[in-house]
Amino acid sequence: MTSKKIRTIEEMGEFGLIDHLTSDFTNRQDSTQLGVGDDAAVIDHGSYLQVITTDMLLEGVHFDLVYTPLKHLGYKAVVVNLSDVYAMNAAPRQITVSLGISGKFSVEALEEFYEGVKLACERFNVDLVGGDTSGSMTGLVITVTAIGTVLKEELTLRSTAQNNQLICVTGDLGAAYMGLKILEREKQLHSEDPGFQPELSGYDYILERYLKPEPRVDVLLALKEAGIVPGAMIDISDGLASELLHICKSSRCGCQVYDERIPVADETKEAAAEFQMEPLVAALHGGEDYELLFTVPLSAFDKVSAVEGVGIIGNITDNEGSALLVGNDGNAIPLQAQGWGAKED
Repeated sequence: MTSKKIRTIEEMGEFGLIDHLTSDFTNRQDSTQLGVGDDAAVIDHGSYLQVITTDMLLEGVHFDLVYTPLKHLGYKAVVVNLSDVYAMNAAPRQITVSLGISGKFSVEALEEFYEGVKLACERFNVDLVGGDTSGSMTGLVITVTAIGTVLKEELTLRSTAQNNQLICVTGDLGAAYMGLKILEREKQLHSEDPGFQPELSGYDYILERYLKPEPRVDVLLALKEAGIVPGAMIDISDGLASELLHICKSSRCGCQVYDERIPVADETKEAAAEFQMEPLVAALHGGEDYELLFTVPLSAFDKVSAVEGVGIIGNITDNEGSALLVGNDGNAIPLQAQGWGAKED
């Protein structure tokens, strides 16, 4: 008798695990327009659509309180969810915040966390409408749910990219990852020598990109003013390569992007040099940039080129499953997904 092989989560990878666990679920409500598989679920309310997204942040996995101020953490916990809402071309309206709290936290510490939550609510005009609190034996656990709305004709999904559309990104990539690398390096040096004083001057840009990311609502407004509705869109939380693969898989298409067109800030390049790594690796696989990756029709080339903060890095192809990175020499290599498990299927 052959025993059934026990599969590990690492073997399946993050995205493969999600697909595996949810593939047998079917939507029973007519109002459920889209369930698992995009940046947010979509609920049809007739005259408008509601989008809902949830993220969980775990101490020791997603953040380290040794170098993460609680106010920054509260702000970031909200923003990473709002970024998912914006990636659907929707406007966030409400959030809920739930916490698992260990005994090491004082009331004052939690007040500091909620100062960051309040700052994000004020800045992006959203309401805190609920949540839950519980004790935790494993450190701080944060779960935020964001709710937004969008007109039906303006909804943008991962699954709506079309052949020959231009691939665009906002801002620059890899900065958040290099900010994390700097913080981890200084933490390690301090642990080896308690008298060591961390040296963080000169790293302001990449540190802020990691500790206090900003969703690109400014670009969405600029696109709307220019009359551009993205073909497909996703926020860059797991690295450019993984997000491109998400779009290709959902839209059943291929893509090619050009390494020389992928935007990387000088500060990111300088930090990468300190670690003797290629800046492109940080851009492709670092994650937590929370920039937007989207497609537009070729006919929108002039309009999108005029939008500040947007760069064209490649195009969609009809070669399903073929996601390629093209180098300066014209050679193309397949893009690989990262994230925990580092597998796409």
